[in-house]
Amino acid sequence: MPRAVREQQMLDAAVRTFGQRGYRAASMDEIAELAGVSKPLVYLYLNSKEDLFIACIRREAKALTTAVRAGVHPGLPADRQLWEGLTAFFTHTAQHPDGWTVLHLQARTHGEPFAAEVAALRADMVAFVTEVIVVAAREARRDPSLPEREVAGLAEALVGAAESLAAWANATPGVTARQAAATLMNFAWAGLGELMGGRPWAAPSGAEAVPAG
Repeated sequence: MPRAVREQQMLDAAVRTFGQRGYRAASMDEIAELAGVSKPLVYLYLNSKEDLFIACIRREAKALTTAVRAGVHPGLPADRQLWEGLTAFFTHTAQHPDGWTVLHLQARTHGEPFAAEVAALRADMVAFVTEVIVVAAREARRDPSLPEREVAGLAEALVGAAESLAAWANATPGVTARQAAATLMNFAWAGLGELMGGRPWAAPSGAEAVPAG
């Protein structure tokens, strides 16, 4: 069997084990057994448990970003692009729940270097969403020089909401990818549409001075 194929089998087994058992509880023995290879072969190909986990993170992150980007057609209106991107995102995370658990939960809770790998994935997602939103905002405001920083915070918030919603959708029986995407569109796009039309929400006068409680 070619090395590349065998490595993918090992990564498949590792993602499943890490996703269901957690990084610390997962053992190289059970990963090797699930992959149908010997434990020494896993070490030969992937060096250590830490290196194996990083390889899993990188593979799952690449698969997710590829799926989201492939799902979006740039020539469509911004709301359609966002809808397609969210649908692709929730479809992928639903179809690969162990991979999403590795990215969203396991990698973030076990320190460096795992957290840095996921941070890179998130930065890529935020940059992509920013691209979609800023183009629409520039068109809506008829201001081609509108800086990306004007919508960067919105992209951060949207990505964070999508991450949390994906975890909820995977844990809630009966929630489809389209339903999750529609939930986030209903939550976010009405506000984004107003903002892009130059009608942002404003805090009431003196609201900052009102004491809490």
